[in-house]
Amino acid sequence: MLNSKGFDLWADGYDKSVGMSDEDGTYPFAGYKQILNVIYNKVLTSKSYTVLDIGFGTATLTAKLYEQGCHIWGQDFSGRMVELAKEKMPEAQLFQGDFSKGLVDELKHNRYDAIIATYSLHHLSDEQKIHFIKKILPLLQDGGCLYIGDVMFETRTELERQKALIGWEWDDEEFYFAVDEMMKFIPQVKYEKYSFCAGLLSIKG
Repeated sequence: MLNSKGFDLWADGYDKSVGMSDEDGTYPFAGYKQILNVIYNKVLTSKSYTVLDIGFGTATLTAKLYEQGCHIWGQDFSGRMVELAKEKMPEAQLFQGDFSKGLVDELKHNRYDAIIATYSLHHLSDEQKIHFIKKILPLLQDGGCLYIGDVMFETRTELERQKALIGWEWDDEEFYFAVDEMMKFIPQVKYEKYSFCAGLLSIKG
Protein backbone atom coordinates (compact mmCIF):
# COMPACT_ATOMS: atom_id res chain seq x y z
CA MET A 1 0.00 0.00 0.00
CA LEU A 2 1.24 3.48 -0.81
CA ASN A 3 1.71 5.58 2.30
CA SER A 4 1.31 9.34 2.34
CA LYS A 5 4.94 9.80 1.23
CA GLY A 6 4.32 7.45 -1.69
CA PHE A 7 1.32 9.48 -2.78
CA ASP A 8 3.32 12.69 -2.40
CA LEU A 9 5.86 11.30 -4.88
CA TRP A 10 3.14 10.01 -7.25
CA ALA A 11 0.98 13.14 -7.07
CA ASP A 12 2.40 15.09 -10.02
CA GLY A 13 2.14 12.14 -12.41
CA TYR A 14 -1.03 10.65 -10.96
CA ASP A 15 -3.55 11.92 -13.53
CA LYS A 16 -1.38 10.77 -16.44
CA SER A 17 -0.91 7.23 -15.11
CA VAL A 18 -4.61 6.90 -14.31
CA GLY A 19 -5.56 8.18 -17.75
CA MET A 20 -3.33 5.69 -19.53
CA SER A 21 -4.90 2.75 -17.68
CA ASP A 22 -8.40 4.05 -18.33
CA GLU A 23 -7.83 4.62 -22.04
CA ASP A 24 -6.27 1.17 -22.43
CA GLY A 25 -9.21 -0.42 -20.57
CA THR A 26 -6.87 -2.15 -18.17
CA TYR A 27 -6.81 -2.86 -14.44
CA PRO A 28 -7.12 -0.94 -12.20
CA PHE A 29 -8.56 2.21 -13.83
CA ALA A 30 -10.74 0.93 -16.66
CA GLY A 31 -13.99 2.90 -16.41
CA TYR A 32 -12.48 5.68 -14.27
CA LYS A 33 -13.49 8.70 -16.37
CA GLN A 34 -16.97 7.36 -16.99
CA ILE A 35 -17.55 6.90 -13.26
CA LEU A 36 -16.36 10.43 -12.51
CA ASN A 37 -18.63 11.81 -15.23
CA VAL A 38 -21.61 9.92 -13.83
CA ILE A 39 -20.97 11.21 -10.30
CA TYR A 40 -20.49 14.75 -11.61
CA ASN A 41 -23.85 14.66 -13.36
CA LYS A 42 -25.65 13.04 -10.42
CA VAL A 43 -24.33 15.66 -8.01
CA LEU A 44 -25.33 18.59 -10.20
CA THR A 45 -28.68 17.12 -11.21
CA SER A 46 -29.61 16.60 -7.55
CA LYS A 47 -28.53 20.18 -6.77
CA SER A 48 -25.98 19.01 -4.21
CA TYR A 49 -24.28 22.30 -3.43
CA THR A 50 -22.24 21.18 -0.43
CA VAL A 51 -19.87 18.32 -1.25
CA LEU A 52 -17.41 16.37 0.88
CA ASP A 53 -14.68 14.53 -1.06
CA ILE A 54 -12.82 11.79 0.80
CA GLY A 55 -9.41 11.11 -0.71
CA PHE A 56 -9.75 13.84 -3.34
CA GLY A 57 -6.25 13.40 -4.79
CA THR A 58 -5.57 16.03 -7.43
CA ALA A 59 -9.25 17.10 -7.40
CA THR A 60 -9.98 15.78 -10.88
CA LEU A 61 -13.69 15.55 -10.06
CA THR A 62 -14.27 18.12 -7.35
CA ALA A 63 -12.48 20.89 -9.25
CA LYS A 64 -15.17 20.54 -11.93
CA LEU A 65 -17.91 20.71 -9.29
CA TYR A 66 -16.14 23.70 -7.72
CA GLU A 67 -16.26 25.47 -11.09
CA GLN A 68 -20.03 24.93 -11.09
CA GLY A 69 -20.38 26.72 -7.74
CA CYS A 70 -20.37 23.76 -5.35
CA HIS A 71 -18.90 24.32 -1.89
CA ILE A 72 -16.15 21.74 -1.54
CA TRP A 73 -14.85 20.16 1.64
CA GLY A 74 -12.29 17.38 1.59
CA GLN A 75 -9.68 15.22 3.26
CA ASP A 76 -6.63 13.51 1.78
CA PHE A 77 -3.64 12.01 3.53
CA SER A 78 -1.08 13.37 1.05
CA GLY A 79 0.19 16.87 1.69
CA ARG A 80 1.23 17.23 -1.95
CA MET A 81 -2.24 16.21 -3.14
CA VAL A 82 -3.71 18.90 -0.86
CA GLU A 83 -1.36 21.49 -2.38
CA LEU A 84 -2.32 20.54 -5.94
CA ALA A 85 -6.03 20.54 -5.12
CA LYS A 86 -5.83 23.95 -3.43
CA GLU A 87 -4.29 25.42 -6.58
CA LYS A 88 -7.45 24.39 -8.46
CA MET A 89 -9.90 25.23 -5.64
CA PRO A 90 -8.51 28.11 -3.56
CA GLU A 91 -11.77 28.62 -1.62
CA ALA A 92 -12.33 24.93 -0.83
CA GLN A 93 -11.96 23.67 2.74
CA LEU A 94 -9.30 20.97 2.37
CA PHE A 95 -7.58 19.08 5.16
CA GLN A 96 -4.73 16.61 5.40
CA GLY A 97 -5.46 13.49 7.41
CA ASP A 98 -5.49 9.70 7.28
CA PHE A 99 -9.14 8.74 6.81
CA SER A 100 -8.41 5.18 7.95
CA LYS A 101 -8.40 6.84 11.37
CA GLY A 102 -11.60 8.76 10.61
CA LEU A 103 -12.39 12.26 9.48
CA VAL A 104 -10.60 15.28 10.88
CA ASP A 105 -12.66 17.23 13.41
CA GLU A 106 -13.29 20.12 11.02
CA LEU A 107 -15.32 17.84 8.75
CA LYS A 108 -17.35 16.04 11.40
CA HIS A 109 -19.49 19.02 12.37
CA ASN A 110 -20.99 19.76 8.95
CA ARG A 111 -23.71 18.10 6.92
CA TYR A 112 -23.35 17.59 3.20
CA ASP A 113 -25.65 17.25 0.20
CA ALA A 114 -23.25 14.74 -1.30
CA ILE A 115 -20.24 12.77 -0.09
CA ILE A 116 -17.83 11.42 -2.70
CA ALA A 117 -15.11 8.77 -2.42
CA THR A 118 -13.47 7.89 -5.72
CA TYR A 119 -10.68 5.33 -5.77
CA SER A 120 -9.84 5.94 -2.13
CA LEU A 121 -11.72 3.48 0.09
CA HIS A 122 -9.84 0.48 -1.31
CA HIS A 123 -7.12 1.46 1.14
CA LEU A 124 -9.42 0.35 3.97
CA SER A 125 -9.96 -3.28 4.91
CA ASP A 126 -13.44 -4.69 4.34
CA GLU A 127 -14.25 -4.29 8.02
CA GLN A 128 -12.90 -0.73 8.07
CA LYS A 129 -14.99 0.16 5.00
CA ILE A 130 -18.23 -0.87 6.66
CA HIS A 131 -17.36 1.00 9.86
CA PHE A 132 -16.29 4.14 7.98
CA ILE A 133 -19.34 4.23 5.71
CA LYS A 134 -21.69 3.87 8.67
CA LYS A 135 -19.84 6.71 10.40
CA ILE A 136 -20.16 9.16 7.51
CA LEU A 137 -23.74 8.44 6.38
CA PRO A 138 -25.19 10.53 9.26
CA LEU A 139 -23.26 13.53 7.87
CA LEU A 140 -25.57 13.62 4.84
CA GLN A 141 -28.39 16.11 4.64
CA ASP A 142 -31.87 14.65 4.30
CA GLY A 143 -32.06 13.30 0.77
CA GLY A 144 -28.27 13.43 0.36
CA CYS A 145 -26.24 10.65 -1.18
CA LEU A 146 -22.86 8.96 -0.74
CA TYR A 147 -21.16 8.06 -4.04
CA ILE A 148 -18.33 5.50 -4.02
CA GLY A 149 -16.53 4.93 -7.32
CA ASP A 150 -13.78 2.36 -7.10
CA VAL A 151 -12.33 -0.95 -8.15
CA MET A 152 -15.12 -3.38 -7.31
CA PHE A 153 -16.69 -6.65 -8.32
CA GLU A 154 -20.23 -7.98 -8.04
CA THR A 155 -19.17 -11.02 -6.00
CA ARG A 156 -16.16 -12.35 -4.15
CA THR A 157 -16.02 -15.17 -6.72
CA GLU A 158 -15.68 -12.66 -9.56
CA LEU A 159 -13.05 -10.72 -7.61
CA GLU A 160 -10.96 -13.88 -7.18
CA ARG A 161 -11.43 -14.82 -10.84
CA GLN A 162 -10.15 -11.43 -12.01
CA LYS A 163 -7.28 -11.60 -9.54
CA ALA A 164 -6.15 -14.87 -11.12
CA LEU A 165 -6.45 -13.44 -14.63
CA ILE A 166 -4.60 -10.21 -13.81
CA GLY A 167 -1.80 -12.08 -12.08
CA TRP A 168 1.32 -10.29 -10.88
CA GLU A 169 -0.08 -6.81 -11.61
CA TRP A 170 -2.80 -7.28 -8.97
CA ASP A 171 -2.16 -5.11 -5.91
CA ASP A 172 -2.41 -7.37 -2.87
CA GLU A 173 -2.12 -4.40 -0.53
CA GLU A 174 -5.44 -2.92 -1.65
CA PHE A 175 -8.85 -4.19 -0.56
CA TYR A 176 -11.44 -4.13 -3.31
CA PHE A 177 -15.20 -4.13 -2.89
CA ALA A 178 -17.21 -7.34 -3.24
CA VAL A 179 -20.63 -5.75 -3.70
CA ASP A 180 -22.69 -8.73 -2.56
CA GLU A 181 -20.85 -8.73 0.77
CA MET A 182 -21.30 -4.97 1.16
CA MET A 183 -25.05 -5.32 0.70
CA LYS A 184 -25.29 -7.70 3.65
CA PHE A 185 -24.21 -4.84 5.95
CA ILE A 186 -25.65 -1.87 4.06
CA PRO A 187 -28.70 -3.20 2.19
CA GLN A 188 -29.73 0.17 0.70
CA VAL A 189 -26.67 0.18 -1.57
CA LYS A 190 -27.34 0.70 -5.28
CA TYR A 191 -24.68 -0.74 -7.61
CA GLU A 192 -23.83 0.26 -11.18
CA LYS A 193 -21.11 -1.53 -13.17
CA TYR A 194 -18.88 0.47 -15.54
CA SER A 195 -16.07 -1.93 -16.46
CA PHE A 196 -14.84 -5.42 -15.66
CA CYS A 197 -13.11 -4.01 -12.58
CA ALA A 198 -14.96 -0.84 -11.60
CA GLY A 199 -18.35 0.36 -10.50
CA LEU A 200 -20.33 2.91 -8.55
CA LEU A 201 -22.10 2.48 -5.23
CA SER A 202 -24.80 5.00 -4.29
CA ILE A 203 -26.13 5.11 -0.74
CA LYS A 204 -28.89 7.50 0.26
CA GLY A 205 -28.70 9.15 3.65
